[in-house]
Amino acid sequence: MKVLLIDDSPEIIEVVSLCFQLRWNGVQILTAGDGSRGLALVKTANPDIVVLDVGLPDINGFEVLREIRSFSQIPVIMLTVRAEDTDIARGLEMGADDYITKPFSHIELMARVQAVMRRFREPTAKTGNLPLASDRLWIDVGSKEVKVNGETARPTSTEFKLLEYMVKNEGRLLSHEKLLSQVWGDTYRDARDLLRVHVQHLRRKLGDSIESPRIIVTEHGMGYKFVRPIRP
Repeated sequence: MKVLLIDDSPEIIEVVSLCFQLRWNGVQILTAGDGSRGLALVKTANPDIVVLDVGLPDINGFEVLREIRSFSQIPVIMLTVRAEDTDIARGLEMGADDYITKPFSHIELMARVQAVMRRFREPTAKTGNLPLASDRLWIDVGSKEVKVNGETARPTSTEFKLLEYMVKNEGRLLSHEKLLSQVWGDTYRDARDLLRVHVQHLRRKLGDSIESPRIIVTEHGMGYKFVRPIRP
């Protein structure tokens, strides 16, 4: 396993490196103290996961994330010094797979890393209903490819897991708790804001309306359901 840590704090680098080394034998740790160096390593070293600090000396972490998502769907966990909803939402909307607030425990960090890696590596189940095809939306489960009106969309690994689970349960109302436990794991059952942000981001990629969605439909206070799209 190859991990890239992008953080300008030697203390954080040391702590996070130790967490990974204690959890995985033979893990390879790559480090970068600024965003430019971090981006170069993402492109050349092909890490399995990136732990990315928001506050960097040259480029902020959001801009680094935006650049990563322009060419890669590698799992990214954001580190932030405060748990402001706007920062968390911004990171998730830009394609972060998860976030963690400093200070954090090594147990919490490793639990989140394992959850993200499981979603990224877990084989996609094949069912008779997939790939889904309509006149607007096409989903190839094996290749994790999504096309909207013939154009390729680029969901993150987490977004695809969410989409896949909803498509497999097409037309069924899925509670917030069910979606969170199935996609993120049982420790996330109460993280409704996390789910809401991913649903909004997925809607944008599917060409669905944020104000009046017709593909991922909200049942207020209850959950969401997937409705096969048709042209108006």
